[in-house]
This record gives sequence, structure tokens and C-alpha cells, in this order.
Amino acid sequence: MRRPLGAARRRLAAAPGEGRLLLVLRHAKSSWDDPDLDNFDRPLAPRGRKAAKRMGRYLGDTGLVPDAVLCSAALRARQTWARIAKQLCQAPEPKYLKSLYMAPPSRQLDCLRRLDDAIVTALLIGHNPGQQALVLRLCGDGPGLERAREKFPTGALAAIRLGPGRWAELAFGDGTLVDLLYPRDLD
Repeated sequence: MRRPLGAARRRLAAAPGEGRLLLVLRHAKSSWDDPDLDNFDRPLAPRGRKAAKRMGRYLGDTGLVPDAVLCSAALRARQTWARIAKQLCQAPEPKYLKSLYMAPPSRQLDCLRRLDDAIVTALLIGHNPGQQALVLRLCGDGPGLERAREKFPTGALAAIRLGPGRWAELAFGDGTLVDLLYPRDLD
């Protein structure tokens, strides 16, 4: 299902504008060409490089540019951010965190709670099953979550509206899923 480029922008505009926006991204498709390579060191596959570039263009075109980026230190996550950043007019310096590698939702939440309160839009890049579980736990119940429950493929991006408040007080159930986009939606 191809979705129009401005769909996320319209949904975000219709959602309450106050508060913070969290973008949760699963790294793009990685390569399995070298079976001896440690999982942490696997690079992006050609399909993943294309998907990350498309997702970066989408973020730039829709104005969903993060103020801060928290990214797993795994190679495929760093390469995903590098491809996205090239498509943005102003890309923030990322924080590469080993603690986000294969992190469960509780560890990801701890990292988000350390964000400065001046940050309005944050991007969190990591791995499944943690990314999908984080989205489901932050958003609890609500429209659009069926798609997130069914599948959270590589390169998937969830836009979650959080209420006003401090990042340090972020808790599961505080978010509303505004959009969930897969790379194939941009084909």
C-alpha cells in the first residue's frame, strides 16, 4: 500500500501540537553476506541503503527533522542514520549508545529519560524486538496499533506524540501513535 507523502504531516497537524514527538526507527535491512561476521558488525544490505535514503528524504520533505538522535552503536544502525542524515538540511550529531544494541523497552525508556527538556523531536534508532515492543508499550492502545502489532519491519518508522512534560518523567502508556510508515510505503 503506497501512502501519500503528506499523510504523516496531516496526521501530525491534526494531533495536539503541544508536547514532544518521538520517532522510533528500526534500522534498515542488514546484510547477511558474511556468516562469520559478528551480529553487531553487520552492514546494511543494498536494499537497506536505499530504504534509509528514502526514509531520510521523507523526514526532510515532511519537516520531521529530529532535534536529537539516540542510535544503537551497531554498524547497521549507524549506517542507517548516516544515510538519513545526508537527506536532512540540518542533521543533529547523534549519540551512539552500545546500551541500545538489542535493548528491551525498559532500557530504551531509560535512555529517552536522559534527554534534555529543550528537545522537542527525538529520533531513536534500534533493533527488533525492542523497537516494536517500545512502540506498543508507549502507545498502549489506540488507532493504528494493529499494524504495529502485526509487523515492524526493518526501516519502519513510528511517530509518537507525547504530551508536554519532562523527558525524565516519560512512562509507558504516555504516547499516541500518530503514524507508522514502512519503507515500502514510499515506493
